[in-house]
Amino acid sequence: MLLVCRAADEEAVRERIHARVPTPHGTAMCRIGDQLLVYVPGDEVAPADALHESGLVQRVVTDHSDAPLTDRAAVPLGSIVRLGGTATVGGVDFAMIAGPCAVESYEQMSASVAMAKAGGAVALRGGAYKPRSSPYSFQGLKDEGLRIMAEIRAESGLPVVTEVVDAETVDLVAEHADVLQIGTRNAQNFTLLRAVGQAGKPVLLKRGFGCTVSEWLQAAEYVLAAGNPDVVLCERGIRSFEPSTRFTLDLSAVAVVKHMSHLPVIVDPSHGVGHRHLVKPLALAAAAVGADGLLLDIHPDPASALCDGAQALDRDRWFDLADALRDVLTSLGRGLTLREPEPAGRVA
Repeated sequence: MLLVCRAADEEAVRERIHARVPTPHGTAMCRIGDQLLVYVPGDEVAPADALHESGLVQRVVTDHSDAPLTDRAAVPLGSIVRLGGTATVGGVDFAMIAGPCAVESYEQMSASVAMAKAGGAVALRGGAYKPRSSPYSFQGLKDEGLRIMAEIRAESGLPVVTEVVDAETVDLVAEHADVLQIGTRNAQNFTLLRAVGQAGKPVLLKRGFGCTVSEWLQAAEYVLAAGNPDVVLCERGIRSFEPSTRFTLDLSAVAVVKHMSHLPVIVDPSHGVGHRHLVKPLALAAAAVGADGLLLDIHPDPASALCDGAQALDRDRWFDLADALRDVLTSLGRGLTLREPEPAGRVA
């Protein structure tokens, strides 16, 4: 059972639950806007009874999915997630997050953030830790990469998105980044999901390449159940029998998730297809199907990229995509998020 209370009543709700059941198994709470969502398992009737008796419950959602805190019925108008500064994902505006797949140097990231801002991106992506299929591939600059990202953020005002690969480094990454990305290989690393849920930073959760939509939403549920409502879902392609693209970008999942969940959904066509000439048509298709934004690989010199250069957009292709995207969004009654970034020197 999912109970919706006023967020202002959170302490009273906790007291009522723990007075009736000191250690309620499976009960979870998450504040979303001015609402407090309280999930009570079906066999834990005492907490639900305690809340009903108190008059703290505004409404009850009984027909919900296996990921109740993510369920659209809980927040019918959808959630808006603040990435840092003035950047948001969700709502009417369409958000672009762009940058290189991996942090390679300060100079590369400085050029990349200039490109990203000029094309209308609201946040900068870049991997400091890179989980790779081959142990011989570039694994990222790690701590040095985090330092570079933080320096670029302070100079540019753009919030930064970077991947966290294990629970042990969550706090370190959270010190340097605005948004913690969970990659496809960790989409069902439940220890890591709980850890980022407790880190106090927004989470960008990529779909596992072998995950169903239901499993993807239940992975997000781990983060919300830890008390963190700021989750952005990212479709990045699933494993199929088709070898002509890196993965099969499942745009149908965007429409399905928008129907099932209140969480914003963005699409990563770069990793989904692996070829830069396919990124633009699939990015436009993602906007048309109802995505809330894009996560894109851009690079000042893709030929020299140490990671995934074949899918990275150069400056001309990036600007061409941004222009075409504006036309598609206008036809849909939407627009790019083009808020002014935070002043240079301010760390969000």
